[in-house]
Amino acid sequence: MLIWINGPFGGGKTQTAHELRRRLPGSVVCDPEEVGFGLHRMTPRALRGDFQDLPAWRQGVYEVLDLTLARHPGPVLAPMTVIEPDYFREIVGRLRERGHDVRHFALLAERETVLRRLAERGFGRAVRVVAGREAPLRRESFAVARLDPCLERLAGPEFAEHIHTDHIDTPGVADLIAASTGLTLTPNTDSPARARVRRAWTGLRHIRFV
Repeated sequence: MLIWINGPFGGGKTQTAHELRRRLPGSVVCDPEEVGFGLHRMTPRALRGDFQDLPAWRQGVYEVLDLTLARHPGPVLAPMTVIEPDYFREIVGRLRERGHDVRHFALLAERETVLRRLAERGFGRAVRVVAGREAPLRRESFAVARLDPCLERLAGPEFAEHIHTDHIDTPGVADLIAASTGLTLTPNTDSPARARVRRAWTGLRHIRFV
């Protein structure tokens, strides 16, 4: 089974994927962003745009997920924002046509909720301490610029199943996904302090400098 976790940038996709991996024995995270970052590293900086527009990214993600689903015995978790219906069909639609069991979830929230989460991301706070409160954060700026189109498009029926996360924490989102897919998670035994440390560590591990 492939669990594709969609949502706006800053919407909690990566945290949810790693919470599922932690509590779902045999699962693995396959992050489609890694393919995009690899393509960017091969490309002169002046030519870098949105890597999702590259056919090589869409084909590469499809092939890696197809291979993993065919050979890995456990659930596969893919956290990635995709809001272009044609791109979504090119990857998710083709995987379904290949006979794979693909479950898609869009994590949605009010605009103010996502903006607050972006402002609270650990790396952003660290940069503001070092470089000043108004220091530009390119990744966060990109996320804010794409926020409204993401929320609008992902609310459409083609991007169901929708999970509204304004008042649900990450373990709760994972529980909802598990219930919908019929998977059984191990109990969440994290204390509030341990959960904060775990989320911060996951965020730091996924900082990208490209």
